[in-house]
Amino acid sequence: MSRSLFALVGLVASPMSTWAQPPASMPVAPMPSTSLTRIVLSEVVSAPYRDAVVAVAKKPTLTTRGTYPEFLCTPAVFEWLLEHPDRVSLAWQRLKVPCVEIVDSGNGKFTWNDGEGSELSWQTVGRFPDGLVWYATGKVKASAVTPTVPVKAVVVVCYPKKKAEDGTATFSPVAQVYLQTDSKAANIVLRLLGPTAPKLAEQGAEQLLFFFAGIGKYVQKHPEKYDELLAPAKKP
Repeated sequence: MSRSLFALVGLVASPMSTWAQPPASMPVAPMPSTSLTRIVLSEVVSAPYRDAVVAVAKKPTLTTRGTYPEFLCTPAVFEWLLEHPDRVSLAWQRLKVPCVEIVDSGNGKFTWNDGEGSELSWQTVGRFPDGLVWYATGKVKASAVTPTVPVKAVVVVCYPKKKAEDGTATFSPVAQVYLQTDSKAANIVLRLLGPTAPKLAEQGAEQLLFFFAGIGKYVQKHPEKYDELLAPAKKP
């Protein structure tokens, strides 16, 4: 957790697999293999962001897909975590796990800056049953010796759940990521990494899901810690 929620986008310096290239005419987000549902982005993304999101999904530079093992959590809690990444980041820090600070910029936008040249801003731009769509823009500097790379990203998170009688549910989250950059430097690194690229990208997507699911699992097992972990940051 040395990087924040959108650490995955930092993998612009690492190639992402072309697991699911969307049709040029109508970008869709493939969902879990157990589901026949395919989310049509143009139908679920709000109008102000629709063109930008579809443009990234239609012609991504890189794509990848990540999954996370089933875990137990209260639906309202997990969905709240997905909408409050700043508080999730703070919770990891309170558990003494290194995690870059995420800032609530207002109006549903969040940002992170690693202090080394990488900075991203994102927000939820679409929702559907058991899922949502994030859109991110910014720049990434993979290392001190590499140039800053401009990026745009679309992340479709699907979290199918099986509800239990006690009010909890078992979640099986999946993240489908579309990343777009016109950086020549990024393309060079892609070629250099070769066959190791898909696995690196997949691990990044899995880390993104763990960012949320890990805290969801923890507060489910330790409900007495909920208020302490997820409280707003104390004012100086």
